Formats: sequence, C-alpha cells, structure tokens
Amino acid sequence: MPVVDPATGRPFAEISVAGRAETRRAIDSAVQGFDGWSRLNPYVRARHLRQAADLIRKNAKAFAAATTREAGKPLVEAQGEWMVSADFFEWYAEEAKRTYGYVIPSRKDGKRMQVIYQPMGVVAAIAAWNFPAYNTARVWSAMLAAGCSVVMKPSESTPFTAIRMLECLLEAGIPDRAVNLVMGDAEGIGQELLDHPAVRKIHLVASTRVGKLLMEGSARTSTRLSLELGGNAPALILADADPAAVGKSAVQTKFHNAGQVCIAPQRFLVELPIYDRFIAAATTEISSLVVGPGTEPRTAVGPMISERQRNRCLDLIRRTVDEGTGRLVRGGRIPPDRTEGFFLEPTLLVDVQPSAPVFEEEIFGPVMCVTPFDDLAQAVALANATRYGLAAYLWTTDLTRATRVAHEAVSVEEGLVAHVTEAARVSGWGDDLGQLAVGKAADFVVLDREPGLVPPEALAEIAVLATWRGGEQVYVREKSYLFGCGVTRR
Repeated sequence: MPVVDPATGRPFAEISVAGRAETRRAIDSAVQGFDGWSRLNPYVRARHLRQAADLIRKNAKAFAAATTREAGKPLVEAQGEWMVSADFFEWYAEEAKRTYGYVIPSRKDGKRMQVIYQPMGVVAAIAAWNFPAYNTARVWSAMLAAGCSVVMKPSESTPFTAIRMLECLLEAGIPDRAVNLVMGDAEGIGQELLDHPAVRKIHLVASTRVGKLLMEGSARTSTRLSLELGGNAPALILADADPAAVGKSAVQTKFHNAGQVCIAPQRFLVELPIYDRFIAAATTEISSLVVGPGTEPRTAVGPMISERQRNRCLDLIRRTVDEGTGRLVRGGRIPPDRTEGFFLEPTLLVDVQPSAPVFEEEIFGPVMCVTPFDDLAQAVALANATRYGLAAYLWTTDLTRATRVAHEAVSVEEGLVAHVTEAARVSGWGDDLGQLAVGKAADFVVLDREPGLVPPEALAEIAVLATWRGGEQVYVREKSYLFGCGVTRR
C-alpha cells in the first residue's frame, strides 16, 4: 500500500497490508504478552514508560521529520506533538503506581470487603491520521500503565509515526508481545478486533461514520468501546471581548494543523457590537498565514491529508456560496503557486446562516465560518443546534455570562474552552485521558472475606479467577476451599 506525501501528492514509500489473519496473530501475541506485562510490578512498568518518554524526547526532531513527511503538518507542530507524546508516557508512568484499591465496611461483624484493580486484558486502538503521534501515545501510555497489552492500528496514511513510537517502546524494554502494530485493510482489521474474544475494549479516534459502524459491531460482540468521533465546535465571542486580540487568537486556534482537528472551533458566533471589527482582525491575521510544505520554516498552514479531504472542503464552500447562505471573504481555492499536493487557501466565510452546509456539517479543514448574533440566548441556541457535542469555546471577560453559557451549552468548560474528555451526542462516548483512562482499562474485583475462613494465599488466585471470568458483574462464591470468600468482578 503506498504512503503519499501530502505536500507533493506523490507516493514516497509502501507498507505491507495486514488483514484479518495478521490481525488475529497480533491479538494472539497480545494475549501472550498480557500475562507477563500485567504481572510486572507497577514500579517496573513505570520505569519502562519513563524510559520511553526519554527516548522520544531525544529523537523528537528526527521523528517530527517523519511525521511531517506523511501528515503534511509544519515541522514545529510535528515536533511539539512528539514532545506532548513524551509527556503522556512520563505522566502515566506515575499513574501506574496509583491504581489503588480500598476497603468497604461490611454489614456483618468480622467481615471485610476489599476492592482491588486488575488490568482488563487486551485493548485494541484505531488511531486517526491528524495527530498520529498524539493519538497513539495517549492509548499506549495509559493502557500500558494499567497493565494491559495493546494492538494498535494506525491510519494507513501515517504509518511511520506509529512505527517510530513502537521502536521507542521496544528499546525502552517493554516486551514485544505487549505492544503490537497492524496496518492495512481497515475493514478486515476492525472486524477481527470486534470478533476476537480476547479483545476486551476498543479505543477509536475517527469519524462519526466509522464510530457508528463500530457501535453496530460491538452490540453483537459486547466489546467495550471508547469513541472520540467528529465535532462541530461552536465558538461564542461576546461583546466584552477585545476583537483584535480574539480575532488573532481565533485564527491561530482554527487553522492549527490546517483545521484538521476534531475539537477545532468551527462555527464562530460573534456578538453584533464587535462583529465587523472581529472580521477585520481575522482577515488581517489570515492574510499573514503562509501556506506551504511543512518542511519550510515559514509555513503556518500545511497541506491537507488527501485530495479527497480537500475536495470535500471545496464542495462545502461552493455549496454555501451558491446557496447564498454565506459570503466568501478570503480563500476558497487552491493556491495558484501550490498546485502540487493537497493545499487549500485559508478560507473565511462571513454572514453564515444556520442552514449553510459549513454550519451544519463537520468541515475538518482550513475554513473559518462567522455568524452574527445580538442575543445571548439566541447564541446558545445556535451553539447547541448540532448533532455533535465534542467541544465548545467561549471568549468573554464577564464571569456571570460565562457561567450562564457553561450551564446551557452542550459542552463548555470555562474561558477559552478546551475539549471535554467525555464526548456527547454523535461525537462518541466514554472517558479518556487523565486518571480516568487508567481506571477504564481495569476491572475492579471485590473480595468479600470472612477472616480465618480463607487462607491468605488464596486471595491472589481469586483475583486471577475473577479477572479472566467472562461477562460483566460475575459473582463467585465457592462452597469448598474458597468458602467464605466471594468475588465480584465489575
């Protein structure tokens, strides 16, 4: 399978294509790797993860060049992404030590209920191409910290970033069967991940369409899912904000990675008193953005990942303008001096109506859409007029209005709002990142014990039994050797 350089539109390498059979072997390998890795002392696992972080930082510059070659993003963005990936491994190295259990008071005198956490088993991950280092690191670091083994499927568009990261993990001493990589036939690989009984959970960063396919399959196999899917983030800009400062900040946020960010602000809703000044500031800032290959130092906006993605953006722009639901101020075309590759001029559409294609659909490209409003309730209603719920943004200096919006919008946190870790609506479901990621990779086992009835050495056997029993909420109460000790697996 060819790997294409988005800056030239030409293949520069080929990768072997894996299908169901190869994926099955990778899962079987992960099953074998899980036994040793999960039993390793958490402090030892932490040491390996910290070493991986050090190796990534040491090689970040060279790795960034590989990422830019296949993803097209500017080198400075690619290097920053690798440094963040190293931070993931360092942070989760410490979290590996914090999978604490606890004791529950019992209703019965002389009885103790103890909760311990056990890694769930083999976790699979399907990573998107837009942040190939970030999307793989966030899964590998958290799942390995929890003691799980992982089968990773990176995008066929960006395989070499995942390969470089895998090499770091192996050099850091992580067993080769604990980390596994498959690339190629997306449908065949995905189906095998769903069908194989050893895969306990699948983590997906992809489009809503792909997420729905996985949901349908998991309903049949009862495989757990964590899904981060599409987004159509609103950005509310209230009249008390500084239009010049916000215009610059908004452009920088929007056009990062050529707008190919699921949490990127897409629908800019600007209060009327500062609407014209905001557009003027945004236009000036967009005009300063240099479009070019990611290898050129001055480049601010690189190519899109593929011709298909670029054509989709051009079609959304054309339909919006043709329908009269938005006015094109800047861009909306292929740069005349960048006809090779998959470049698209940074685009600004203003007076965008809620019925416009660029308002209703996820753009995932360098297209900024601005809509005026004169009432905060109207703005919140427009912000919530979407199927998506992945992220939202708010620029204001008024804490009272900020608090009101935070309570009424789909997913707003505070200030300049970052994306939330739990998606909503068709943007997916599940928890990701932070301490939640480790907890979601473990089963908790409740040991219901009456002291004196069960030999202490049997408790470890019970925990293993509970971890490997199939199904949810299995309750085991043996009548012979383990009499007096129940085990609940959740």
